[in-house]
Amino acid sequence: MGRKRTKSGKIRLAEVAELAGVSPITASRFFRNPEALSVAKRTRVESAANELGYVPNLAARALASQRTEVIGVLIPSLTNNVFSDVLRGIYDAYEGSRYSIQLSNTRYSILQEERLLRLFLAQKPAGLIVTGIDQTTESRAMLEAADCPIVQIMEIGPNPVDMMIGFSHYDAARAAIAHLFAQGHRKIGFIGARMDPRVQRRLDGYVSAMKEADLFEQRLVVTTATPTSVTLGGTLFTDLLGREPGIDAVFCANDDLALGVLFECRRREIAIPEQIAIVGFNDLEFMASAVPTLTSVRTNRYEMGKTAATMLIEAIDGRRPEQPVLDLGFKVIERQSSSSRHQDSRPAASGGGAQNKMVALPSGHD
Repeated sequence: MGRKRTKSGKIRLAEVAELAGVSPITASRFFRNPEALSVAKRTRVESAANELGYVPNLAARALASQRTEVIGVLIPSLTNNVFSDVLRGIYDAYEGSRYSIQLSNTRYSILQEERLLRLFLAQKPAGLIVTGIDQTTESRAMLEAADCPIVQIMEIGPNPVDMMIGFSHYDAARAAIAHLFAQGHRKIGFIGARMDPRVQRRLDGYVSAMKEADLFEQRLVVTTATPTSVTLGGTLFTDLLGREPGIDAVFCANDDLALGVLFECRRREIAIPEQIAIVGFNDLEFMASAVPTLTSVRTNRYEMGKTAATMLIEAIDGRRPEQPVLDLGFKVIERQSSSSRHQDSRPAASGGGAQNKMVALPSGHD
């Protein structure tokens, strides 16, 4: 087309404006805030930029505005289905907006999170979404000093950096044990893997409920720092049976482990739930498809990601939420693996959110 190029060969914004038939200021406004332009002008500028292969200089824009239009998202795993659901919610919320997502995997390491936070903040993000409430002292200081909105996700706590959305893993575990108590189970084991802070809080909830019922025994707890898997669930359950052959129920820290327990019970011809009841955590899709179907604590992961992203966008635009800490709650979904009635998908107990209810423990205990 014969248009001029800079010495470096890069397309200039003025060329995009010329091809689109708008002023350079209008073209610049499109890349800063496309919603400020009419649909017709947005279409012309976008078409011109695509035709010329124009890529805006985000670094230069950050120097001018003191902020990029990038949202930093730090999660501990890219393969865990739990975080896949959260990310789907985040990406759906940003679809069609002017913001792009920069995603990093902390691999459950608080030191890696600290390094990534330092890198992200140096790039002047529009906002940050970080997982959990267990940052290092240095990470906490960086977050508190950041000049952008921040949302902590996946749990709630008493001291948010800025905004927070999640639920109480401790209360959710207590509700799972209360459900098993209600079904008549008393010799209830716990199996957990990786033992990151959220899993540790589920263990704490289990221990609290069992101690209040005077039923806690240390040999009923089997944990490992090994990353979770279905196969590991069967291995840990085998260990638990070796410690306490008379066990009548098991609470698993996640659904992968619960599925592994189910498979091991089938191999050993252990009847579920007549001999052993199983409860998982997160209520992933396969829990309702297993045979028998598996009870689990349902967490609102997609809603958590989408709401966190929406909160962040509104805060960036100056519309701070009235409630900076949002408890989405949880629900124990009772299925065949823990119900003598064999009723699928029946809500057994819920907690958090606006209701903030706790399920009663056996009589005689608070």
